[in-house]
Amino acid sequence: MTELINFVTVSLILVGIGIYGLIVKRNAIRMIFAIEIIANAANLNLIAFSRYLGDIQGQVFALFAIAIAAAEVAVGLAIIIIAYRLYKDIDVTQYKYLRG
Repeated sequence: MTELINFVTVSLILVGIGIYGLIVKRNAIRMIFAIEIIANAANLNLIAFSRYLGDIQGQVFALFAIAIAAAEVAVGLAIIIIAYRLYKDIDVTQYKYLRG
């Protein structure tokens, strides 16, 4: 039980760091990193509870979540590259002009 509490504590710290990164930073790359930190915290919880309960389903779900997160980052970076070509900056406050 102590191990599970340690994993959940680390996961909570990672979520806090990720939310801080989303709120404070306005650089699109840093925001993607912050989202990845939050996703890794969720994966850590999945694996910790899977190990604690002796069930493999949480670990399998975490692997699928990692694969989906990698695809999301690829799409996000493509959008950032296009926005950089338009504005020569990756500050997300500039992206409000992209409304159609």
